[in-house]
Amino acid sequence: MSVQERKERERAARERLIVATARELAEQQGWDAVTTRRLAERIEYSQPVLYSHFRGKREIIGAVALQGAAEMAAAVRAVASSANSPRERVAALARAYLDFAERNPAVYDAMFQLDGGLAFADEDTPEPLKDAFAALLESLGEVAGDGVHPGLFTEVFWAALHGLATLTRSGRLPPEYTEPRVELLVDRLAKL
Repeated sequence: MSVQERKERERAARERLIVATARELAEQQGWDAVTTRRLAERIEYSQPVLYSHFRGKREIIGAVALQGAAEMAAAVRAVASSANSPRERVAALARAYLDFAERNPAVYDAMFQLDGGLAFADEDTPEPLKDAFAALLESLGEVAGDGVHPGLFTEVFWAALHGLATLTRSGRLPPEYTEPRVELLVDRLAKL
């Protein structure tokens, strides 16, 4: 292996460490606790090394968001592929989405609540975000209904899931009714 290849591999490993540490700190203490100084201390590198990878917290949030989008897409696809019918697929997708949001609140915030400097619904949208939407569209597009644009239906269904996730997490909706909400969403919005 050349010196250049080794340096690139070490740089990629440092970048993964920064993102993993930021994510861990955010999940434990919230995003306000994630500072470049604290990250530098935790990963045992200087702040200039951290800044050689990311210009600041905003880019770190963006990196966590991209990682989360890839994980969410994989989770949604995994449950959708094991379902036996369109109704089961959509219900499983909804549960997987809500479960991801509940288990990964800081990552979910990075994806949808915080400014990570990422473009959404734009030609400059990063591939992991496009793929996360595509993972939803793959299952939801087939149940959009006659005359309904599959992408538009997916956006509305996603917005409903995001609302449920956000309102439940903030205590505005009681969590014990999550399953009836999923059933209602599938039955009425997806008409399954």
